[in-house]
Amino acid sequence: MSGVRRLLLMRHAKSDWSFEEPDHDRPLNARGRRSADALGAWLRDSGMLPDQVLCSTSRRTRETLERLDIDAPVRFEDRLYHAAPEAVLDALRGAEGSRVLIIGHNPGFQETAARLVRAAPTHPRFGDYPTGATLVARFALDDWRDAVWGMADPEDFVIPRELLDA
Repeated sequence: MSGVRRLLLMRHAKSDWSFEEPDHDRPLNARGRRSADALGAWLRDSGMLPDQVLCSTSRRTRETLERLDIDAPVRFEDRLYHAAPEAVLDALRGAEGSRVLIIGHNPGFQETAARLVRAAPTHPRFGDYPTGATLVARFALDDWRDAVWGMADPEDFVIPRELLDA
């Protein structure tokens, strides 16, 4: 019998496009900060706090993580900055927690989410994976090294607008 592991695949919250520094250094805007706070509350309220975090090295992903206000070991990984789906899956295969949060970017996260699940959630925004979008995917396996495309079942999918409008 396989164990159960969960991946929380979160796109960073809304960033500030008026910022004129390099893309990697772009911060969150006010809406992004509110969204990240709401996502942190949602993780706590839904009992989905991770026991490990893998995070892109960009400023906006780091700020998103900081505002989630969670207590879990974090690994910042350069390969998650604008990562292709294969890089995200490779990072996941190196994870150790049973509930892992990965914070990164589109377009890679949109494609990663679509490729990981057997069937897409019915949520109307799953296909475009807006900022702050978070998929909770359930894997029946004992070790992340065995993760492959199409083996996860979606348990939840949320976008910050739903949390802020609630």
